[in-house]
Amino acid sequence: MHLKRWITGLSALPFLIFLIYLGGVPFILLIGFVCGCSLWEYYRIVFNAAPQTLFNPVIWWGYLISLCILIAAYVDGPQSVLAFVALNLILAGLISVFIYKTNPAVVDIIQKQVLGIVYIPLSLSFLVTIRHDPDGMVWIFFLLAIIFVGDISAYYVGSYLGRRKLSPAISPGKTVEGAIGGIAGNLLAGIIGKYFFLPSLPWGPVIIFFIVAGLAGQVGDLFESEMKRSSKIKDSGGLLPGHGGFLDRVDALLFASPVAYIFKVIIF
Repeated sequence: MHLKRWITGLSALPFLIFLIYLGGVPFILLIGFVCGCSLWEYYRIVFNAAPQTLFNPVIWWGYLISLCILIAAYVDGPQSVLAFVALNLILAGLISVFIYKTNPAVVDIIQKQVLGIVYIPLSLSFLVTIRHDPDGMVWIFFLLAIIFVGDISAYYVGSYLGRRKLSPAISPGKTVEGAIGGIAGNLLAGIIGKYFFLPSLPWGPVIIFFIVAGLAGQVGDLFESEMKRSSKIKDSGGLLPGHGGFLDRVDALLFASPVAYIFKVIIF
């Protein structure tokens, strides 16, 4: 399992770096691909007991609006993104009016679809907005390093030193020691990245950013574990050997990306 994780990660890393470096349309395509795969996996989790729901019109509309959200983030920023999130709710409600008579469960479908749109494409849209800025490439690499190094640190510290369970009801494998190791990894990656690539950032706020982003990432990881446990699913998918699915790989990033946007735009 460890070998598979490293082979998959190192194989994908050059492509990830190259597409982030290119920015623009290639980066949008990358985020769109990750968004589509993650949204599909999310729907598989929340509708595990009713797989036929994956073909409901409300679900397919969700894929289209997700693409619109990402494009809007690139073209016009957060203002248009919020408009499309609201439009999703309106049109999902409109669709439900026509199919409620034959499928009363559409109300539950809409609730989970709206959560999915906020959870995945809205969160990923912050990465698109950040990358569109002149210094966006550095910030994307900065954030990914913080989250990925923290994730790796939490995994190995928890595996070898973990004793006290962090949240056994949600994820029995996660430990307090692993969580502390993850924050230490966030700090280490952040300090190195700040020193070499973003030296102008003030140390006080930036240390707070490393910790808050790391904690948000851990909450994101636990949130996805909650959904999987409630549906009795181990992994969100199997497209990434050793890692599970795309949602398993980006769950922390989904919660950390809004934090990065807030710190970059409002605080720094």
